[in-house]
Amino acid sequence: MLSRDRLGTFLAVLLGTGLVTTFLLLLTSGQPRVPERLAGYPVLVQSPAAGNLPDEFAEPVPWSAADARSLADRLRAVPGVRAAVVDRTFYAQPLRDGVPVVDSTSGHAWLGDDPPDQGEVVVNRDLGVPVGSTVTLLTGAGPTDWRVSGHTTLPGIHVSGEEAARLAPGVRVIGLSGDPDPEAVRAVVGAGDRVLTGDERGRAEPRVDARTRWIGMQILIATTALAGFACVFLVASTSAYAVDQRRREIGLLRAVGATPRQVRSMLHRSALARGVPAALAGVVTGGLAAMPLAGALVDAGFEPPGYHIRWQLWVLAVSFAAGPLVALAGSAIAARRVSRISPIEALRVAELEPRAMSRARWILGLVAAAGAVGAGVSAAAAPDLSELGMLALLGAIALVTAAVLLAPAVVPVLVRVLLGPMTGVTATLARESARTAVRRTASTAAPVLFTVAFAVFVTGTVETSAAAYTARRSATVPSETVLVPDRVPGLGDAASGGAPLDTTVYVAGQAVVVSGTENVLPGTALVSENAAGRFGPTVAVTYADGHQETVRVSGTASPGPFTADLVLARGTVRRHDPSALAPAAFPVPEGPVGAGARVADRDDLAREADAEDDRLVQMFAMLLLAVSAGAGSLAVGNTLLMTARRRGPDYRVLRLAGASRAQVVRAVVLESALVVAIGSLIGGAAGLIAIAGSARSLAAQVGAAVPVLVSWPAITATVATCLALATITAAVPAARLSRLPPSR
Repeated sequence: MLSRDRLGTFLAVLLGTGLVTTFLLLLTSGQPRVPERLAGYPVLVQSPAAGNLPDEFAEPVPWSAADARSLADRLRAVPGVRAAVVDRTFYAQPLRDGVPVVDSTSGHAWLGDDPPDQGEVVVNRDLGVPVGSTVTLLTGAGPTDWRVSGHTTLPGIHVSGEEAARLAPGVRVIGLSGDPDPEAVRAVVGAGDRVLTGDERGRAEPRVDARTRWIGMQILIATTALAGFACVFLVASTSAYAVDQRRREIGLLRAVGATPRQVRSMLHRSALARGVPAALAGVVTGGLAAMPLAGALVDAGFEPPGYHIRWQLWVLAVSFAAGPLVALAGSAIAARRVSRISPIEALRVAELEPRAMSRARWILGLVAAAGAVGAGVSAAAAPDLSELGMLALLGAIALVTAAVLLAPAVVPVLVRVLLGPMTGVTATLARESARTAVRRTASTAAPVLFTVAFAVFVTGTVETSAAAYTARRSATVPSETVLVPDRVPGLGDAASGGAPLDTTVYVAGQAVVVSGTENVLPGTALVSENAAGRFGPTVAVTYADGHQETVRVSGTASPGPFTADLVLARGTVRRHDPSALAPAAFPVPEGPVGAGARVADRDDLAREADAEDDRLVQMFAMLLLAVSAGAGSLAVGNTLLMTARRRGPDYRVLRLAGASRAQVVRAVVLESALVVAIGSLIGGAAGLIAIAGSARSLAAQVGAAVPVLVSWPAITATVATCLALATITAAVPAARLSRLPPSR
């Protein structure tokens, strides 16, 4: 039978291990997947990779149609090759009842037998369009009608190879069926081309899926780091607190002859005895929780379709080992301290706490604070936003750790400030109880501090960054009203008129973002201010269709709401990239608004340009908040329940002194509210400092002042939840114990 102290440690290890197991499984399950239409080809030949950074998700440098045709002919002559099929992908989004289908935006060349005829398409049967009927597809040129000639289980729209060559002249993948020798294939392809087999074929996944998976990985890395910190925080603090609660018991053992080594050994065995079964239960619980969360990540857009849990033994082993080891580490620190209790201390009637701030606590707290400062300095110099975000999170973790360790130094001051003006028996009891047990007060406030700090940091970071980017983009839109995409990735020519087109070209093997506008002459280019140093007087570009051209740089492009390193002639972009789309049109073109577009003001454009990213960030924030607030709230209740058992004698002393049951309960409730207030103040201050550091780093990235914003409703809800849990978990045991006869 577990006592309340042991049960508290057991629950902390179970919760911490479960969190680590869940998010570590989700993190390690994100692997590239072979596109379904290419899964039947054991060997894929891919065009040369772009020289961009991995987190830029650049498509490979395409082959031209002629080069792809020549390479495919040579590959068909390789022994063992039964067929060499040319894969092409382009923008094609069907309309259903006049509304664009959001989850179907890609068209492909049909790679199977019986290809559709000219003007015909094969569609996914889930689209609900019968064979023989007509479907309207949005393309870069505008809406066109196609006859449905068949159904497939593959995602997207499929047309004949000839139609695909017209809509996507450039080629990036050739699939080989049969049983070819990969080395023989490598002997045929070019030096930069890649031959993919087995799991390597996942490199052919769409860049949009790669980006989605990368976003999911960043989210899961941050959440796993937070879950790991929560595990260490909860287990170590709970284990240490449980050991501190046994000081009198340990003193009695010392009085009857137990040596410090024997005491430490007993506490270590006790920590392992609770940690091992709790960790086993946590691994099972975390594994079961990971499966539905995997589906939720796909539904939320954090992972591409097909993502599922991959069971890996090392993940389960690491998660299982984490709980007992952290419990052992947490108890070891406290065990070293309490094992030095002298035997005479057990005979004292009054058991006083040791001094609140030990030398080791000061050192560790100041080291953590220095780490937070170092992370903030590194974040200010981060080269990209993903690294900035990770450094900001690490800085927040270090800052919260420092706040927890150094909290006892400021608890007496906060107690005097918060309860000093209050008079009466209840206030006096609560004030003096908190002041004489500073370490206990700080320990019970620590989970509140953790919860509130991350609530402030997570929600404030989202609010601050979203406002910064919206304001910067809105300031560069020259028109009050704009035409924006509605359920589509961009606007085709029929909807946008002569609006600038987005595309990608390749310069010296690197993908470069390009805008195509009508005020640039063919054969020339404008360079953005940020990219002016990257290009000379002429630039050799490779277009999306694989063709190459050297253009002359004729000037610098004016700032706009959308990022583009080069600006080319719109006609040139359309000729080489039939799937190029306009991100918006301003001013609004004359005439009726077509399907997939709607009129909005420029502030809407600024918000909606990053609407999907903002949605993912908001959900990411909610996930982090759920992990931190959930773990912290459970820790609040767990810690106070552990405390209640040890405070039973205190309640009986109050009754013997003449206090009524109501007075005892009111004093306990007031002290719990005081603990929540202390934790909220310290945690809120730590969170605000972390946000201020992030805002300064973000300002350096965007080149403008960034105000610090916080989500007061989320913070209020978090504090209210902690207060409710603290009040209930403290008042119920106090009420039960105070009903006992005072003489007992």
